Amino acid sequence: MAEQMSVSSQEHGLVRVFAVDLPAEDIAAFKERTLSGDQERWPLRSALGATYLDEDFIELFDVADLEELGLSGYMAQGLGIAADEITEARRQLDTVEGYVLIVLSKAFDGVKQTLTPRRPLRWIGTFKEEGAGVQFKPLQSEAAKGSVSDTPNAKTKNPHLMVMAAILALPILITLIALIVWLIAW
Repeated sequence: MAEQMSVSSQEHGLVRVFAVDLPAEDIAAFKERTLSGDQERWPLRSALGATYLDEDFIELFDVADLEELGLSGYMAQGLGIAADEITEARRQLDTVEGYVLIVLSKAFDGVKQTLTPRRPLRWIGTFKEEGAGVQFKPLQSEAAKGSVSDTPNAKTKNPHLMVMAAILALPILITLIALIVWLIAW
């Protein structure tokens, strides 16, 4: 039985990596989506066992295209995977040859589902994107200098006066509309 992977509706920041055990000449047909009447045929989504998949957030490429960067380097520099996760899986990642499929959490667009990956996909691992570190450095721009207390107080408008003005303007507006209707009808 194929291994199952749960995708929650709140999932974010995960990157699933699969080896694609297909010859290069079969890759185009594997990733191609075709429509025949009402039926959509997409072998990649079927092999992943996904009910919903946004192709804008998946990557399918030959590892050889990464040259000396390698899969582990691409995951760290290109996908923002935490360095400690890459260190633990580096040997496994760098021995992958041929094509890989990378599926980001955004590919599921919040659709809860259970993945059941099967041939030609072979699961390599699931990794967590490293969050951007928060930095509290002062801004360097001249426009950012000063403090909030240096700003002049904004004039506060009396809400009662605004309501009074609206009440006085209403009869004038009604009179103008009545005049326009009377002129058009006459």
